[in-house]
Amino acid sequence: MRNRTNFRFLFTLIILISLTFGAFYLHITNGSFDMTVLEVIKTFLRIDPNEKFDLVIFDFRLPRIILAILVGIGLGIAGAVLQGVTKNGLADPGILGINAGAGAAIVIFMFFFQITLKSVSMSSNLSIMMMPFFGFVGGTLAAALIFLFSFKNQRIDMQRLILTGIAINSGFGALSMYISLKMNPQDFEMAAVWMAGSIYSANWIYVWSILPWIILFSFIIYRKAYLLDYFQLEEDSIKSLGIAIEREKKLLLLASVGLISACVSVSGSIGFIGLMAPHIARQLVGIHHRYVIPVSAAVGMLLLVFSDFIGKTVFAPSELAVGVVVSIIGIPYFLFLLVKSKN
Repeated sequence: MRNRTNFRFLFTLIILISLTFGAFYLHITNGSFDMTVLEVIKTFLRIDPNEKFDLVIFDFRLPRIILAILVGIGLGIAGAVLQGVTKNGLADPGILGINAGAGAAIVIFMFFFQITLKSVSMSSNLSIMMMPFFGFVGGTLAAALIFLFSFKNQRIDMQRLILTGIAINSGFGALSMYISLKMNPQDFEMAAVWMAGSIYSANWIYVWSILPWIILFSFIIYRKAYLLDYFQLEEDSIKSLGIAIEREKKLLLLASVGLISACVSVSGSIGFIGLMAPHIARQLVGIHHRYVIPVSAAVGMLLLVFSDFIGKTVFAPSELAVGVVVSIIGIPYFLFLLVKSKN
């Protein structure tokens, strides 16, 4: 039985990675400047280098695709953790307001950074590397407020959790809008596009700024994945196993907030990936989080790369923010889950 489960897990992972490679191929060869597979391969292998191809692939398309992969992985894993800790299948970084908290902190950073460090532009390496830290502070504050107001009789009340998350989301969203309206027109335009959830301006600095966060927190979460299985039991049963529930929950939540904050810092608020990916993963490989977390990462990666490709090409030469494309897919799925949970 165990071997069968492992085979199912590996087979699912291979299929998802193969589909992501398919989306990668479509993304890197199509756009305002189409390329053939042979031209892409020659560019990668440095055969007859062409400056135009180098610019399109290495400066524009490749960092954008890799950033979509990293953000999809981070949001997929974070969603699996939030749903596991709260025992609520509707928990999602966007719905709970953690995205909004991280986003508000980064918008504030954008606003004040321009005033205090006018000699350094927002596109500088320093500012980009600092953004995940500010996002982490905002995301942690949002998470703390959500769980503080969700406690009832020393336990998290699921109904309060969702309602508090919606309120926190609205509050931080309003704060972000207020701060962005105080910006000059150029910075406001940049902030507005970013808040919609977009990675079209990706570059290698964005990739390097979030890569350590994704690696570190994903590793921590995967090492603690078995605890998420125990968290589905009653708390008295968990305590009888000698598990320090509150400490482990806080560690997992901080790790998930770190992932969310890093993702939000480079892509803005992209919702529903953290909601859909864990549900799809559980349908594919079962409920054990040792399998759910890697598959959630793979599903999130596939969803975001494909959604960004759709946003880039469907309305060409104009582009649709990837956050909007994901929402078009995610809102019906969320309504489906609501109806399913009610029944």
